[in-house]
Amino acid sequence: MTATEEYVRSKYQEFNRLYFEGRLPAVPIKLSRSRSALGQFRHDATLCISTRFDLPENELEDVIIHEMIHCHIAVFGPRDRSAHGPVFRRMMQEINSRYGRHVSVSHRLTAEQREKLVDSRPRQHIVAVVSMKDGRCGIKVLPCTEKAVRRYRRGILLSRQAAGLEFFQTSDPYFNRYPSSSALRVYFMDADEIRERLADAAIYRL
Repeated sequence: MTATEEYVRSKYQEFNRLYFEGRLPAVPIKLSRSRSALGQFRHDATLCISTRFDLPENELEDVIIHEMIHCHIAVFGPRDRSAHGPVFRRMMQEINSRYGRHVSVSHRLTAEQREKLVDSRPRQHIVAVVSMKDGRCGIKVLPCTEKAVRRYRRGILLSRQAAGLEFFQTSDPYFNRYPSSSALRVYFMDADEIRERLADAAIYRL
């Protein structure tokens, strides 16, 4: 299910009574479209829940409880060593043990959920295909500027680890999942998969 403000507020009140002795103060509830965090208890005491994910209800409840533990520590202390330090983990384990919950330090997304986060809109990319001297192959997605391509080519050639370097221009949404920059990185992939993904791409020449 996808969170709504009404649902999160209702669960906050319910869990406050059940697990926190009704001690937690009322806090603003906000929804976000965050890709990186299912929930967040912010420094301004706002509880944020992402609506980008469609979760089983029990998992969404555990996300809310997770953030309520952060709220309890922020209001009553003691100060923890880190965001999920000993104080947080002790409270989390107690709630899980006493009430049969499955609150965790971090929520692991399924492959299907991760795939839904990928931007599927066609975007123009220049893709560098790098063949390494040790036999590996990889790619790097670059901005569509000659400056970015030249900078990346210069860096790869200076490293003296590459055996071959080609550039292709494509709008395949598959490449949206990779960071687009001229940073000297190579994302290693199977050579056959690279050829398949770029079968219809145009060769980019400087």
